[in-house]
Amino acid sequence: MRKIAIINQKGGVGKTTTAISLAAGLSRNNKKVLLIDLDPQGNIATSIIQNTQMGIYEYLFEGAQIEQCVTNAGKNFDVMTSNETLTKAEHALFQDKNPPTVIKKKLDSIKGYDYIIIDCAPSLGILNLNALLYSKEAIIPVSTDPLGLDALKKVSSIISSINENYFHDLAISKIVPTMYDKRNKICKESLSAMQNAYYTKITSPIRVCSKTKEAPKYKKSIYAYSNSSRGAADYWQLTQQVLQDEAHYAEQEEVVLKSPVIAE
Repeated sequence: MRKIAIINQKGGVGKTTTAISLAAGLSRNNKKVLLIDLDPQGNIATSIIQNTQMGIYEYLFEGAQIEQCVTNAGKNFDVMTSNETLTKAEHALFQDKNPPTVIKKKLDSIKGYDYIIIDCAPSLGILNLNALLYSKEAIIPVSTDPLGLDALKKVSSIISSINENYFHDLAISKIVPTMYDKRNKICKESLSAMQNAYYTKITSPIRVCSKTKEAPKYKKSIYAYSNSSRGAADYWQLTQQVLQDEAHYAEQEEVVLKSPVIAE
């Protein structure tokens, strides 16, 4: 099972769109996928789910069973939503002796999926630390502009620090340039800089597309809403690139986390 965090501390980079589109694309390739929203804004529910009673908060902190908290979004595609209740999570986490591993312990009990994809909040708080310590891969969506490039450098450094401080082995498996407009000089310059600095991780760019912005209004993925659009084509290509890495990122036996910062 591949465990992937979609992460960037900068907002407005297409993170949730990337998480939904990748999850939906993988499910259409006969992979069983669970998409978890770890952002209190709850944009995944807004984008693709009609009704939901329980979600990630109830599963993590209120003892609800996994079956009560998962909503089916399509064939091979399950979702665990969030809402503003998740803002109480930080307080709940700090009641534990080892806050960075609370979510990992709970999510480790989830079985039966080929992929678990976590849509992280645009922040660097304890929720995201938990998500990164659970995950084996990070996919970083990055807007093709100077601020996006700066954010990429910062999140890459943060992941390196987490790996070092927590004896973790989180790999940056993909860097996804988003909001790309080939007519825009800044977009082209930013993409070129990313390709030069991260050439082994960079994917094909996700082009600006009105259909991608419209799809959440109709509670549909880009494939269900407009399968012939450039957004669908770009995210389908990203899905194929992720699938091609399956052998490389096949889950190995996990190393028990030992934190030099917060001990049991």
